[in-house]
Amino acid sequence: MERVVISGMGVVSPLGNEVEDFWNNLRNGQSGISEIDAFDTSAYKTKFGGVVRNFDAEALFGRKEARRMDRFTQFAVAAADQALTDSGLKVEGMDRERFGVYVGSGIGGIGSLLDQHQVLLERGPDRVSPTLVPMMISNMAAASISIRYGAMGPTLSPVTACSIGNTAIGEAFRAIRFGEADVILAGGAEAAINGISLASFGNAHALSVRNDDIRRASRPFDAERDGFVIGEGAGILVLESLTHARRRDARIYAEVIGYGASSDAYHMVATHPEGRGAYQAMKLALKAAGLTPADIDVISAHATSTEMGDLSETKAIKTLFGADAYRIPVTANKSMTGHMLGASGGAEAIALVKSLENNVIPPTINLERPDPNCDLDYVPNEARVRNLQIGMSNSFGFGGHNAVIVIRKYPE
Repeated sequence: MERVVISGMGVVSPLGNEVEDFWNNLRNGQSGISEIDAFDTSAYKTKFGGVVRNFDAEALFGRKEARRMDRFTQFAVAAADQALTDSGLKVEGMDRERFGVYVGSGIGGIGSLLDQHQVLLERGPDRVSPTLVPMMISNMAAASISIRYGAMGPTLSPVTACSIGNTAIGEAFRAIRFGEADVILAGGAEAAINGISLASFGNAHALSVRNDDIRRASRPFDAERDGFVIGEGAGILVLESLTHARRRDARIYAEVIGYGASSDAYHMVATHPEGRGAYQAMKLALKAAGLTPADIDVISAHATSTEMGDLSETKAIKTLFGADAYRIPVTANKSMTGHMLGASGGAEAIALVKSLENNVIPPTINLERPDPNCDLDYVPNEARVRNLQIGMSNSFGFGGHNAVIVIRKYPE
């Protein structure tokens, strides 16, 4: 079987729209949370989110092309462009039939749907855009990247809610490992900060309502957490067989060595209270990597800042890792980015790669009064320097979808 390496990365996020900006803000404990100003939030319970700033799609793609893409697709294509440039791959010389795209979105082009529904109500059916359906369907990020680069290999748009990024990376890892492709762009994208999403999540009491202190609103594992902070963006990685990467003398960031997926089989939106599905996915990822709990140096937690979610993940880690659970640092990127939904796994995989590369664990900010039931080492408030070789990244989603990846520093 082929070994699978990461040779390029691209990100669009509330902490910056390039990998180095994203990483520097993350390691420095900067909050990317800001007031939502794209629409009037005065009637909403929550008025803030992890908003992507300074993103100019027309400057990147031209006005005509930008207008044919929903915002989530714009994010995905921008991140894919970065990742390919970073990798040094020359698309013209590649075997396009062995070049794939695994990029998903949880909610897809809901912004385009809302815009055109308003057109329907105000101007009638004849004025609804014929491009609405292709703009809003969730596979359009993967399709747009595939079309842009002529990638004719396996293409997949997973819809596993907030575990999409890890599902995409993990399934791409499997495809390359078993010789079905040489290169796959993998990750997720999301752009769901709009009125209907904010209202629905808010009415479900899922969002933080800390409107008077927004930069401290996302607080995983803290006793005063009151819900997640909605975010947006994209995280895309170039996964490549080691054989292909060596043939072209590529710079290699890290190696993907394990992937595990499971279902809670429990509830539409609530995680299993004992973290059984999360435990199973982590266990499978370790098994695929040929590792024991003692081999893991850091865990990038899903940790959305919800009471039950943070607690169940903590329980799952304790169940699998036993005494090692108290040794392993657990970091929560969402304390700074908010919950980027389907984009989270890709962005957090990039953060984990940078952690391994720099031997630095980003902090879990806003952890001021730890929940006594969440008693692991969550790297509170300040980054930590530590020799790192192997990290695990967790992603869990509505419906009980769980996906976990294991990444190793390269070279060994």
